[in-house]
Amino acid sequence: MAIVILLLGIIVLFAGLALLVLTLSTAFMNRQEVNRSLAAIQGMHEDDRPPSQLDTPFTDRVVAPIFEKLASWGRRFTPDDQAARIRRRLDLAGNPENWDVNRIIAFKVLGLIGGAILGLLIGLLFQSSFSTILGLIVVSALLGYFGPNIGLYQVGSKRTQQMARDLPDALDLLTISVESGMAFDSAVSQVARNTTGPLAEEFFRLLQEMQIGLSRSDAIRAMGERSDIPELRNFASSMVQAERLGIPVANVLRIQAGEMRTKRSQRAEEMAQKVPVKILFPLIFCILPVLFIIILGPAVISIFSSLSGK
Repeated sequence: MAIVILLLGIIVLFAGLALLVLTLSTAFMNRQEVNRSLAAIQGMHEDDRPPSQLDTPFTDRVVAPIFEKLASWGRRFTPDDQAARIRRRLDLAGNPENWDVNRIIAFKVLGLIGGAILGLLIGLLFQSSFSTILGLIVVSALLGYFGPNIGLYQVGSKRTQQMARDLPDALDLLTISVESGMAFDSAVSQVARNTTGPLAEEFFRLLQEMQIGLSRSDAIRAMGERSDIPELRNFASSMVQAERLGIPVANVLRIQAGEMRTKRSQRAEEMAQKVPVKILFPLIFCILPVLFIIILGPAVISIFSSLSGK
């Protein structure tokens, strides 16, 4: 029992350290620009005294060099295609604030080292053999190394599912706005203001790219390339083709909105048809055994009691 408590304490300690490093790195990324601005303002009013190392924040002195070193180590052993896949996953996850390829690679290296140490400690606590300890080290290191990838994949998957659910309603609003006489840019702004979630962020980014001078076709094509949703890609390609051939946007949007509603209904029917198959295993292995115990249990007990009484 004491070994289990000690093992749980080590796991909690490792999780706390990882959370502390994550918090400090986030605070560093958030305050970096503010600190630079404050340093520039203070530099105009201070005399030419030699700068002190203690004047810089703790994140600049300790956390940032550690993450830069971990990222440099990871870059040496990370292929270019792996970095491109991480960048693609970041795009699917919506490019969360202060997340970049170097930070993900640094966390992968940190998870690799921490997982190996955790596997070694577990093996030593249980006094396992050398092969078992080696296996624990390898498994824990691999879990720590691929942990950031799994987390990033989960964030991107949830975001993609939410965008797929919100896309038909957003296209309906876009179609109504265009058919009411609004320009396409104004209709996109209307959708971005009156909707929430990742899809609203994508439309807002589309509007920003068009406002900074990017052509409408290129901005719509870029929005489609940032997503793995087939419906959104079809919408982007249809809009680009309509822009190229001079087809009225309202007609294209009306057809796309109708297709989105049909696909949403088909998706709902597909999910409803999967329910009996998904509930089959819990019904057989969880619900029915409990019912048998509740219904037949008293009868079995009475039978054994009567047989033992004879």
